Amino acid sequence: MSVFAVVVTGGIASGKSAVTSRFESLGITVVDADVASREVVAVGTEGLREVIERFGSDVLQGDGSMNRALMRQIIYADPSARRDLESIIHPRVRDYMIGKCSEAPSAYVLAAIPLFTEVGGRTAYPWIDRVLVIDVAPETQLARLMKRDDATEELAQKMIAAQATRAQRLAVADDVLSNEGTLDSLDEPIASLDRIYRKLASAEQPA
Repeated sequence: MSVFAVVVTGGIASGKSAVTSRFESLGITVVDADVASREVVAVGTEGLREVIERFGSDVLQGDGSMNRALMRQIIYADPSARRDLESIIHPRVRDYMIGKCSEAPSAYVLAAIPLFTEVGGRTAYPWIDRVLVIDVAPETQLARLMKRDDATEELAQKMIAAQATRAQRLAVADDVLSNEGTLDSLDEPIASLDRIYRKLASAEQPA
């Protein structure tokens, strides 16, 4: 892929959306795997048909769309169900991501992939040039998740445990951005990263 691509990843409730929105304000295209995961199982898609075959029509809402809250309960209670759902969604998400990223008109493109480490990292996404990990302490992550999703501590712990560990994410990072502070405290480090990525992207362009 000719466009310089940077993955933004991090644990659940680490604040990835706050980070990507700031890159967008700098004119950078963001392609979001969470959006892709909804698109590939939207009403009428082959992905949703496979979900129904595996989990039954009880996982649908009245409008025919997938009940994501119910599905979340199912997959966090049953690891085999989670693997089955991932086998349906992840290959389709990868195809969606490379298609959208390759069309990005900005100096470089951000691929927001929360489960980048879990799905195989650069092996699954060999076209990625750089990995940015949004990092927070486990206790911060837990508190934010419980507040954001109105989740019990037990469910929040299960959701965190289902993901890669903090150490595993940091091991694949080229860049690490701490998101322990206020939203405004992100502006300066993001502006610095933007300058770095623009320079790297420019260096990779053919003469």
